Amino acid sequence: MSKFFKTVLLTSLFVGTTDILSAFISMYIKSGKFPDKMFNYIAAGALGIPAALKGGTAAAFLGLFFHYFIAFSFTLFFFLVFPRLKFLTFNKYLIGMLYGVFVCQAMALILKLTPFPSGGPFNLAGIFISWITVGVLFGIPIAYNTYKYYAVE
Repeated sequence: MSKFFKTVLLTSLFVGTTDILSAFISMYIKSGKFPDKMFNYIAAGALGIPAALKGGTAAAFLGLFFHYFIAFSFTLFFFLVFPRLKFLTFNKYLIGMLYGVFVCQAMALILKLTPFPSGGPFNLAGIFISWITVGVLFGIPIAYNTYKYYAVE
């Protein structure tokens, strides 16, 4: 396995895991119970909610696959564009936070193309919390490992 692919794969596994753990913890705090259908809801982006919830374990595994595929895709994208866009070498923490905002906004646009229902009324505080969470748990680790891989200080 090439060093590039190994770095991208391990980074995407890390950020995918921290992201899903954050989602589980957030939902537990909000509802007071374990969100046992989390991966089914992720699969609902492709299947629709009724089919995903009735799909049981198979739909949950599909949701798990989608989750890590998305994490891998965003990680790979950053690793590929990094050497081509010189402004990305400015500051790994700031760039990581901004990449988290980019990921949030891209996912919001992607979700509009799916049968998944919209997130409800506009909530500015919720958007900022998502940006910070995804920036810290997703964007910064991707930027950090990309800087390390390309030996950028």
